[in-house]
Amino acid sequence: MTTERVSLDLPVELLDAARQAVETGAAESVSVFVADALGAHVARIRGLAELERVFGGPPPQDVLDTVRRDLGLTHQ
Repeated sequence: MTTERVSLDLPVELLDAARQAVETGAAESVSVFVADALGAHVARIRGLAELERVFGGPPPQDVLDTVRRDLGLTHQ
């Protein structure tokens, strides 16, 4: 994967959490932590867009709840 350096302004609390993840070994680096979080967010957006395409609009709440439960996700 090609990467590009960017400059971001982040809330201090989020940056502290990312650094803590690196210190505890939960993340390889702050960059990887941020890239993983951004990737998860993009996947969520794409998944919701696909559900809207399939349903012809926003999917019913019960469908979202079932998908979240089946994937082991918490309600967001």
